[in-house]
Amino acid sequence: MYSKISAEDISALKKIVGESEVLVGDAINADYAHDELGGIERMPDVLVRVRSTEQVSEIMKLAYARTIPVTVRGSGTGLVGAAVPIEGGILLETTKMNQILELDRSNLTVTVQPGVLLMELAAFAEENDFLYPPDPGEKSATIGGNISTNAGGMRAVKYGVTRDYVRSLKVVLPNGEIETFGAAVAKNSSGYSLKDLIIGSEGTLAIITEATLKLLPLPKFSLSLLVPFPDMKSAIESVPKIICSKVIPTAIEYMSRDTILFSESYLGKRFPDTKSDAYILLTFDGSTEAEVNADLETVAELCLSIGAIDAYIVDTDERKKAVWSARGAFLEAIKASTTEMDECDVVVPVKNVDAFIKYTHELAREFDVRIPSFGHAGDGNLHVYVCRDYLDEAAWKKTLSACFDRMYAKAEELGGLVSGEHGIGYAKRDFLKKQYGETPIALMQGIKRVFDEKNILNPGKVCF
Repeated sequence: MYSKISAEDISALKKIVGESEVLVGDAINADYAHDELGGIERMPDVLVRVRSTEQVSEIMKLAYARTIPVTVRGSGTGLVGAAVPIEGGILLETTKMNQILELDRSNLTVTVQPGVLLMELAAFAEENDFLYPPDPGEKSATIGGNISTNAGGMRAVKYGVTRDYVRSLKVVLPNGEIETFGAAVAKNSSGYSLKDLIIGSEGTLAIITEATLKLLPLPKFSLSLLVPFPDMKSAIESVPKIICSKVIPTAIEYMSRDTILFSESYLGKRFPDTKSDAYILLTFDGSTEAEVNADLETVAELCLSIGAIDAYIVDTDERKKAVWSARGAFLEAIKASTTEMDECDVVVPVKNVDAFIKYTHELAREFDVRIPSFGHAGDGNLHVYVCRDYLDEAAWKKTLSACFDRMYAKAEELGGLVSGEHGIGYAKRDFLKKQYGETPIALMQGIKRVFDEKNILNPGKVCF
């Protein structure tokens, strides 16, 4: 079906981007065969590093004419194999497309290339007295990757997800054509939203080469509240009550004592409190100190009234650093605590978070396996990890398959979906198909064929 990369193809690619930006064979680092979680591996036939929309366009014209598969990769921080070139071919790396192109203060937008890191954009916005609200835990992810998975993160409770902040996208289609979808306007009712099809499509429909993103004025004050509870049940049950209090925290995260201890060990730093079994971490922001303090006090009093052990204001630099560095390291800390792991990134209605977490504890007991978790309690997006520890290969595969089948079925039973923000990629395709059924999958495949009739762009991912 696909053409093999030839010497002529390599020569043509070098003419497009320069000889030093085209790597083949042993010159390609083995890390390019997998994403951050690993488990799905395939080396590309050629790695090409691009710097411009025009270079991407020329490469796609070549790939289209020759029917060569192309997979796009940013920082490689994904967890579902979406950036793994499972059909070989060309791996197109966008990390050198890392320029912040324009800040439009009057329109509250910023235009960036896809290789800009989330932490770079967040810092740039703050330096200019703006806020870019999407806040996924992996700050070294690229903006292109965030858009491709419609990443959410900790501030989604108050501010929404990446899709809510994308005004327009410049993209290269599989045939090499350059198009712009959307516009730098606040409202748009002009036909089908092609821009929104690209967002969350995991590089299967088009290659993002520029994005114009909405910014907000930077809140002047921000405080966090760490609330310990005697058990996870009471911690999770507090979340709907907090939301119903009409106070809207910026973030509501849940974490267990075990996960915090993993993070302490991994970072070599102390968490402010590790005596309790479960914690809720909340953040509040606003334009005045009085507004933020009032919201914090309301929620602190509510939590104490429904069984919280205490409520710590995270106000000193030392405490902020301890809490948020620990939260940011949870994934790496759990990964470091085991021999291998895989993630179930489900989203369920907030009222059912407690039921799902309790179910993971039941599975852990039933299968005699560790299943730590953490996540965004305020929007029901849960990150649940099945740990291999000392299981042999056969037992690990059997246990992982059984746990995943049961967890995704439970999420569906509770009104949830397969992925909240990490995407489907290659690893979760079967679960998506099982949950959605024939008609929605057929519609997705039809959209894919309209964009990519030769199926050369990130083949084998999402709905195939």
